Amino acid sequence: MKKIINAPEDYVDEMLKGIYEAHPDKVKCVADDLRCYCRAAKKNGKVAIITGGGTGHLPLFLGYVGDGMIDGCGVGGVFQSPSPEQIYNIAKEVDDGAGVLFLYGNYTGDIMTFDMAADMLEMDDIETKSIVGADDVNSHKDPKTRRGVAGIYFMFKAAGAKADEGGDLEAVLAAAKLAGDNTRTVGFALTPCVIPEVGHANFELAENEMAMGMGIHGEPGVWNGPLKTSKEIAEESMKTLLEDMPVASGEELAILINGLGATSVEELYILSHDVRTILDAKGIKVYKTIVGEYATSMEMAGASISICKLNDELKGYLDHPVDTPFITQK
Repeated sequence: MKKIINAPEDYVDEMLKGIYEAHPDKVKCVADDLRCYCRAAKKNGKVAIITGGGTGHLPLFLGYVGDGMIDGCGVGGVFQSPSPEQIYNIAKEVDDGAGVLFLYGNYTGDIMTFDMAADMLEMDDIETKSIVGADDVNSHKDPKTRRGVAGIYFMFKAAGAKADEGGDLEAVLAAAKLAGDNTRTVGFALTPCVIPEVGHANFELAENEMAMGMGIHGEPGVWNGPLKTSKEIAEESMKTLLEDMPVASGEELAILINGLGATSVEELYILSHDVRTILDAKGIKVYKTIVGEYATSMEMAGASISICKLNDELKGYLDHPVDTPFITQK
């Protein structure tokens, strides 16, 4: 294991200290708990949006806290859930009377955490609604049990824009649901990742192998086999995505080409071009192409492809300005 760290057990908190020190005008912690991460200043009367999850996926979760997106994030250990008390404390800090939306990935530990926090907030008469991201097509046939991965970005974007525009809690929930219902993702790994406190790879792949459909924590995928070319990966991925969510010629998409932590931006643009070539041949319009790291898995090599089928409402949310320490869109 080669990492720029001090002690493995300090990995999360020392990372958070660095973020707070670099962006004191944008983010702060609650009651000296570094893992209760929220906006430095709340917007009066706005629905608060809170997420949370394990460390190791930046910018996923805490990276989306800021203007135009979300208001707070519970930060767990590497690939571990935050506690219900942390989510409760964040909600108490960012709520301004308009209610709280919990928006997070579809993982058992996180569901338990947010459900318990909602019960605690109910006793304080703070209204909460919850919705999970479940966009990973290869993780299960039933959409309700799928994992939430990079496509949750579109849900954060839609909910954040609606809340910023003054929408009430039901409207913000509806915006997140609209984005989630129209988003699908598939991913693949070329190498595993290493959790600092474990010190070795969390699964094995031979030098010439890849894994299609595996999870961002190393969950098994639909197959492990010989490494394919970018064109072959794009063809298989788009076939899977469009079979699960048909898109007709003339309809519009946003596509998100997401790196998992150790794949170069150059390779992501090669993959983006191959995806775009397939969509052009089908007559499907691409409204926006987003390329970069949006949901990583430590230093795992590989990528994911997300598509979001758009209407005018979703295009407006996608174009809404954003300013977080990790993402800026004017």
